[in-house]
Amino acid sequence: MIDKLKDIKLVRKLVYALVGLFTYPGLAIVNKLKISGTENLKSLPKQNVLFVSNHQTYFADVIAFLHIFCAVKWGKKNRLGLPFYFLNPFVDVNIVAAEETMRDNLLTRLFTLAGAITIKRTWRAAGKDVKRDVDVNDASKINEALAKRWVITFPQGTTKPFAPGRKGTAHIIKSMRPVVVPVVINGFWRAFNRKGLRFKKRGTTLSVSFKEPLNIDYEQSVEEILEQVMNAIEQSKTFMLKGGHHHETVRG
Repeated sequence: MIDKLKDIKLVRKLVYALVGLFTYPGLAIVNKLKISGTENLKSLPKQNVLFVSNHQTYFADVIAFLHIFCAVKWGKKNRLGLPFYFLNPFVDVNIVAAEETMRDNLLTRLFTLAGAITIKRTWRAAGKDVKRDVDVNDASKINEALAKRWVITFPQGTTKPFAPGRKGTAHIIKSMRPVVVPVVINGFWRAFNRKGLRFKKRGTTLSVSFKEPLNIDYEQSVEEILEQVMNAIEQSKTFMLKGGHHHETVRG
């Protein structure tokens, strides 16, 4: 039922408006949202664009992306302004999310209506480490979404800083050959709890930086593509060894 409803644009627009107005104060009033690189969004095609980002909370960073995409649609550059953009929001985007997370409660099901592509984690389930094969159906869902619109994914699949990237992202890039836009976020883990739905520290600067699309040789190996992506989102071991750890503090 939810899968059918989330493909109806009017439903998604209503969900965006509801979630957006509820979350706007936490991003732009209680905390300070610093945005850069929205000029890199202007000339993107309407489909087959993959945003790859580091991940700090389950929902707050995703919600910030949606606010920014809507504001850019309304001509804003590197700022949100007042949330009039929810009168006609940008909804041609899907978010890749863990199935078990999106089944938590009524609120997470509402986020699913906003365009989440739910997939099964291959490495973790019910809080335990597991090892299972990639669900072919999950990969096809992401490929289908890319063929129609933009997709946001978090290659690490976890909010833990400098966690290794998952090869699934590189496989999608290699097979679909999308425009890949790296995004680097920071401050969300400091401002919100892990789910990103409650405040932890008010007055925090939240940063979202959109980089230029990557120049990818799609004939490279999956490992090489993944390394390029992880460098771009500043989460690779190479970046950490160069001193990139100052962007992330070990979290309790």
